[in-house]
Amino acid sequence: MQVPERMACVEISEPGGPEVLKPTWRPTPAPAAGEVLIRVEAAGVNGPDVYQRRGLYPAPPGVTDLPGLEISGTIVRLGENVQGWREGEACCALAAGGGYAEYCTAPAVHCLPVPAGLSLVDAAALPETFMTVWTNVFERAALAPGESLLVHGGGGGIGTTAIQVAAALGHTVYTTCRGEQGAELQRLGAARAIDFATEDFAAVIKAETSGRGVNVILDIVGGDYVARNIASLARDGRMVSIAFLKGSRVEIDLMPVMLKRLTLTGSTLRVQSVERKAAIAAALRERVWPLIEAGRIRPVIHARLPLASAAEGHRMMQDATHLGKILLVPG
Repeated sequence: MQVPERMACVEISEPGGPEVLKPTWRPTPAPAAGEVLIRVEAAGVNGPDVYQRRGLYPAPPGVTDLPGLEISGTIVRLGENVQGWREGEACCALAAGGGYAEYCTAPAVHCLPVPAGLSLVDAAALPETFMTVWTNVFERAALAPGESLLVHGGGGGIGTTAIQVAAALGHTVYTTCRGEQGAELQRLGAARAIDFATEDFAAVIKAETSGRGVNVILDIVGGDYVARNIASLARDGRMVSIAFLKGSRVEIDLMPVMLKRLTLTGSTLRVQSVERKAAIAAALRERVWPLIEAGRIRPVIHARLPLASAAEGHRMMQDATHLGKILLVPG
């Protein structure tokens, strides 16, 4: 397929606020061995993009400085030794970077088919978000049948995904959120939505679980939430930290960690190996894609913006008033 030599994209002109995201033109990348080149239909906006823009989460060595970790689109060129994909096929993919562009490369093993019944644009909301939820909640924290989950930040892309996936797999899910988001999050599967502005989530969890606590907590907040998370965990409970909206430096009492045999852990997705991320993608295709195709899970889309309006998308993320995913659409 014909591919132009240059493409429209959005770059980070310097570390700073959303205004440093600037539309520009760059050479179209070529796929390396094992990679595909995708004509981007849409790109998801994620928390790591915001941290990268602020200069707090640089791209790994050898990876483009363009932001954007998840895309959907059409494969237009194959690198050497690519198997299982052909030019002209639609997919969604986890990228190491470069999604804020008309074209982006990704390892072929990080590409997934677009689930039946989902548009190609909205499929861009799947890869990074669903892979983050799956590896942290179901692999690292090992949420088991019959166990319960507390998801902080339920209104974001990670939150709406974690609520739906866990509920669809039969788990009782609690979430913290802005009060006006509660009804929608309960419709998505949360047993109880806790308004963090007016309620103490630790007290609510204690009441809802008859004092037992929850088995797993997915935390994006950190700060003063950590001590309350520990109080909210059941014996042998696990807390997974994946972001720190209130800061990563905290002081805690380790006695309840010892007495309740708790596990405090965390991870990031971007720096994991190609092989590890391929295994996560394979697990999603087997366990979660059928639920999407059955209509039991759907990515919640807050906004679909032109690529050149990436700064507006980042402002929405920072305001934290959105419900679900923000997508950028080239063209």
